[in-house]
Amino acid sequence: MKLSSGLGRGLLLGGGLVLLFVAIVVVLAKVMPGPHSPRDYLVIGTLATFASMAVLFVVLISTSMKGSDIFFKRRKDDSK
Repeated sequence: MKLSSGLGRGLLLGGGLVLLFVAIVVVLAKVMPGPHSPRDYLVIGTLATFASMAVLFVVLISTSMKGSDIFFKRRKDDSK
């Protein structure tokens, strides 16, 4: 069974984001001084989620939404 290119790209992006999330969690857990409290784990998870979502946003904007007007579209001039 062959995956379509869109599904394959989506799975690759999702897998990459999961790996990035885990890597950030591991690095932050090593960097933060111990012993870790539940609040420390909350901060680590929040920062890892923020970084993962920022990377997802940048990747989606730079790949699938190619164009000069990403956030707005110009209206057609109907005044003529």
